[in-house]
Amino acid sequence: MAEQAPVSAPTVTVKNKGLLTAAIMVAVVMQVLDTTIANVALPHMRASLGASQDEINWVLTSYIVAAAIATPLTGWFSDRIGRRRLLLGAVVGFTAASLLCGVAANLSQMVLFRVVQGICGAMLVPLAQATMMDINPRERLGQAMAIFGAGIMFGPIIGPTLGGWLTETFNWRAVFLVNLPVGIVAFVMLFALMPDTIIKIRKFDFFGFGMLALAVASLQMLLDRGQGVGWFDSPEIWIYLMLTLSGIWVFVVHSLTSANPFIDIAMFKDRNFTTGLVLIFTTGITLFSGLALLPPMLQNLMGFPVVETGILMGPRGIGTMVSMIIVGRLVAKYDPRILIVGGTLLMGYSLYMMTQFDIVMSTGPILLSGFLQGVGMGFVFVPLNSLAFATIASKYRVEATSMFSLVRNVGQGVGISLVTTVLAQMQVVNYGELASRLTVDSGPLRDFAAANGGFANVASTLSGLVTQQAAMLAFLDDFHLMMIITFLSLPIVFLLRRPKNQAKPDPAEHVMAD
Repeated sequence: MAEQAPVSAPTVTVKNKGLLTAAIMVAVVMQVLDTTIANVALPHMRASLGASQDEINWVLTSYIVAAAIATPLTGWFSDRIGRRRLLLGAVVGFTAASLLCGVAANLSQMVLFRVVQGICGAMLVPLAQATMMDINPRERLGQAMAIFGAGIMFGPIIGPTLGGWLTETFNWRAVFLVNLPVGIVAFVMLFALMPDTIIKIRKFDFFGFGMLALAVASLQMLLDRGQGVGWFDSPEIWIYLMLTLSGIWVFVVHSLTSANPFIDIAMFKDRNFTTGLVLIFTTGITLFSGLALLPPMLQNLMGFPVVETGILMGPRGIGTMVSMIIVGRLVAKYDPRILIVGGTLLMGYSLYMMTQFDIVMSTGPILLSGFLQGVGMGFVFVPLNSLAFATIASKYRVEATSMFSLVRNVGQGVGISLVTTVLAQMQVVNYGELASRLTVDSGPLRDFAAANGGFANVASTLSGLVTQQAAMLAFLDDFHLMMIITFLSLPIVFLLRRPKNQAKPDPAEHVMAD
């Protein structure tokens, strides 16, 4: 009988790994839920806080920009005050900010508290991912990333439905107050189980951070404001673009020449990590843009209520959960690149199925395409995370997970902005094309008008039908674009290498938890 291969020691040894994993995932789910749960409550907030449409959007924008700026700070703060203190502080800050958002009396208070929420929430995911990698041996990294990925994917899928239910059942404040008991549970468990890590004193690179923050904040503002102000027809967008490019350029040059840069550029020399960043960027574009498109299509065009929309999107989450459980075991036995390719093909095929949607159709194709897309997500996310961090030095883990989270979020912003712009533009194009075909010489149109009292009586009805069809075709155009982007990402997978000897834990960083 063949002997079982020995399992290497994890970087950090803990006594209750299962309970610590559960505590970490409670914190992660709380944070990722909040990225989407508030979206459906915006109309109710607008009325309650007396804000205009542009003003209420700052509830989302303030969170996104604050999170984008704070994410790169995670590595430095983790070294400076220790991962345990930072994670506990982030949970307390996020929970307290959620409570304050729930009792905010005006828009100014809400935006301020959302900034605090974004700063604290930005640190939870990279700290959680780094801890999951540290407490598991490298042979079981795939299973650890499967659990982590399930939490990451759970939030965006269930968030809009949960937010809609809480808003309809209670009021918009409930979408924030629901974090209070979850945050308390997470804090108590982490306080009891989270191990200490070695504190490293290093100088803070104010200039490097300032340039990176400028670039990231400007990019997020560009993506958030672009559609509303007409993109590059507006001087505001050109200013954001120039600030983004200038900030990135100065940051890179400074990091290459500084003795103590804010982010060690050396970690980007790891081929798998850098390739992983490119792939998670494209995954962020296709995954989150699809999640953003489905609720308005199902509710506004197909007429499904909020709760039923959530049910129709449920198989996507089920598929993700099931596939992550399976792939967590497969990733250690088979070439992870094959799993990524299979998952990408499955996601591409599910998007092809979505290009065949119609306003009048059964729910079967919606459920099946969602399930297949969920399965594909799991087969991409888990092995991609395993390969991206397989060979990177353990000393870079918090900085690397922070950068991974930042790039994924930027990809999400790019994807949502892209599909929103295409949707708006293609609605106009499709309307013009469809309307041009409706002429008085058309036999069916002439008969329909005659049966309803003439063209004057049916003009508004016809305009509504054309508008509805133009919108549906615009959604299909978006799905087609996402399908193309998904398939174009396939060649990048082959730049990844399956490591023969994965990075071993640094003995100097090994910690035995009390």
